[in-house]
Amino acid sequence: MHPSVTVAVEPPRQPEVERLLDGSTAYAESLYPPESSFLLDIATLERAEVAFYVARDGDRAVGIAALVAEADASRGELKRMFVDPEARGRGVAAALLDRIEADAAARGIIEIVLETGDLHDAAQALYARRGYRLIPQFGQYVGEPHSVCFAKTLIAAPTATTGSVSNDPGVR
Repeated sequence: MHPSVTVAVEPPRQPEVERLLDGSTAYAESLYPPESSFLLDIATLERAEVAFYVARDGDRAVGIAALVAEADASRGELKRMFVDPEARGRGVAAALLDRIEADAAARGIIEIVLETGDLHDAAQALYARRGYRLIPQFGQYVGEPHSVCFAKTLIAAPTATTGSVSNDPGVR
């Protein structure tokens, strides 16, 4: 990762962030028909159950992603992951995922799920490299011909009853 890339929770309604949201929308629209678009709009990204993340290289916004907590709060859905084309290949997506996964685990979320498009080869490769596994389509994506779904189980944080977390990757 480029040493100057930082990731923080920020509001989505900022001109440079909206530029990334517009870029994400334009990219998706160039690949898929409108009925295959599941992008969250800015008003939804501002809701209380959504943590919106911005990756910055210095002061410049270069990547975005959102984590939507589900009602039972044990699962979250990754949405609107996008990296500025000029910043790709520099670890921005990995930095976003690192921060989101750490925050999710700290909040007690035990699984992150996501949907991406069948033509998003780079995204699918990234998720696979980062330990996400293919899962059956879920929720609104069931039956969608362009949807590919992934999930990753997070290692649970220590609890008051156990006091520790196993280092055995088979124990979750």
